[in-house]
Amino acid sequence: MKKLFVLAVAAIVALGANAQEKKNEANKPVFTTIKENKITSIKDQNRSGTCWAYSTLSYFEAEILKATGKTYDLCESFVANKTYMDRAVQVVRLHGDCQFAQGGAAYDVLYCLQNYGICPENAMPFPGSLYGDSLNNFNEFFSLLEPYVNAVARNKGPKISMQWKKGMQGILDSYLGECPASFKYEGKTYTPQTFMNSLGINLDDYVTITSYTHHPFWTQFAVEVQDNWRNPLSWNLPMDDMMRIIDNAVNNGYTVAWGGDVSEEGFTRTGLAYMCDTKAAQSLAGSDMARWLKLSKTQKTSLLDSLGCKVPEIVPTQEMRQQRFDNWELTDDHGMLIYGIAKDQFGKEYYMVKNSWGETGDYKGIWYMTKAFIAANTMDYMVNKNAIPKDIRKKMGI
Repeated sequence: MKKLFVLAVAAIVALGANAQEKKNEANKPVFTTIKENKITSIKDQNRSGTCWAYSTLSYFEAEILKATGKTYDLCESFVANKTYMDRAVQVVRLHGDCQFAQGGAAYDVLYCLQNYGICPENAMPFPGSLYGDSLNNFNEFFSLLEPYVNAVARNKGPKISMQWKKGMQGILDSYLGECPASFKYEGKTYTPQTFMNSLGINLDDYVTITSYTHHPFWTQFAVEVQDNWRNPLSWNLPMDDMMRIIDNAVNNGYTVAWGGDVSEEGFTRTGLAYMCDTKAAQSLAGSDMARWLKLSKTQKTSLLDSLGCKVPEIVPTQEMRQQRFDNWELTDDHGMLIYGIAKDQFGKEYYMVKNSWGETGDYKGIWYMTKAFIAANTMDYMVNKNAIPKDIRKKMGI
């Protein structure tokens, strides 16, 4: 009798699980591509805070591909080596009154290309290979680098020696590889500067766009986040125009180097991102407010995942963007590449976005992020000024 009871319970559980699986499958989006631009291969930043380098070099690779038809694999380690030294110099000059960290901004890559050039991936050691790893792993690297920089910056002496730069460069070269003064590529010898000049793009074509109300629209300002440490100026446009530029860029064959917030519950690790209306989602997921508040982030994500493309979304507003920026909800924590537009079986449109976490998730390293998610969570993005609608360019005066 006991055995029969156990079997009956198991059957009920199996039927319930099967029903839930079918429900989840029915909610899974089925995508139709509307517009897809050419991009280079998926990379893996692994255990490093270098999404800014991976996403923006991926952006410039796509720009080169569009302009010349040629495919390049540009070197993230070169950009990181140059950028971390520059950032350390600033921290020391300011006596430690700013942050030294792994993160950065799209402008850091543009600055590197403009001032130092670039090299192909194979002109420097493969990421992680210098310390016996198969990919980047900055745990040991930055456990040495951060205290080194801070020790110099907060030195109590009346004067410091410039020898600290040699020590800093030694750490950078030991973990990232030494930046080459010259190298051979496809039978020709280049310096990083001459290689950059050969790539067929104009580095004066790039602008950064954002949208906040604490600065006047149609002016430029430096977005106030710590990793925007060079303080480049971004164009401040109304949210609708910020979004119209992305659509215009993608539909005209351009990509967009996007930076923003992926800490929201609606950003899944399977390759989807929704700007979830969690209050509305609670009832749809069979969870009242009291139960919802007791759930862990993982449990909440699981419930939202079960709703799939039927998850209710918030309609972003300009006021919401400003409030979330001011109260620290809207953070600057990841960089990715927008390269296409798709729609699901219910007609909702998504941006196709290239990530730098390897071929992970249901779409092998590609994320489908709704337009509501992008509108709500964009910190800023870099785009070719020729991809901007003419009426917006006229207002910007560019």
